[in-house]
Amino acid sequence: MVGGIVAGIGVLAMGLGFVGILIWQRRSSGEADDMDFDMHDDFEKGAGPRSFTYQELNNATNNFAEEGKLGEGGLGGVYIGLLMDPKREIAVKRISRRSKQGRKECASVVKIISRLRHRNLVQLLGWCHDEGELLLAYEFMPNGSLNPHLYVGKKLTVSWIARYKIALGLASALLYLHEEWEQ
Repeated sequence: MVGGIVAGIGVLAMGLGFVGILIWQRRSSGEADDMDFDMHDDFEKGAGPRSFTYQELNNATNNFAEEGKLGEGGLGGVYIGLLMDPKREIAVKRISRRSKQGRKECASVVKIISRLRHRNLVQLLGWCHDEGELLLAYEFMPNGSLNPHLYVGKKLTVSWIARYKIALGLASALLYLHEEWEQ
């Protein structure tokens, strides 16, 4: 009787260990592929932006050259790029590897941003998740940031009528994001 109980407990322990290993493997392999699987699956159906290869965006930005760097944000640097097919300028955000955002959070951000449609919001054109990098390609705004156009030093450079129109445009975008967008 004691031998049967010991053997039963041993089989139960081995079974639980086997189940634990399967769960661990699914989590570790699933986490690495979640973003790619979810994003590729959704976006291949035409529900989102284009998937770029790392090589395409690397070539477009001239290997992320410092002279092509437009700025640095909280998530990483932004570089100007030139796509060859179709020929157009883009802005490529290179998400820093130090970013605390995980793969699932980045996939969610890409999905959300790709669905936004407003005349005062920059459009997400595509994304790339290759070579351990997360890259986001946006339409390029040739006039750059609004801030340098409002002030040069402490001198006012834009008329108050233009400032009023800018404020209305910003308010319109905020209203869209907070109340009008369905998601």
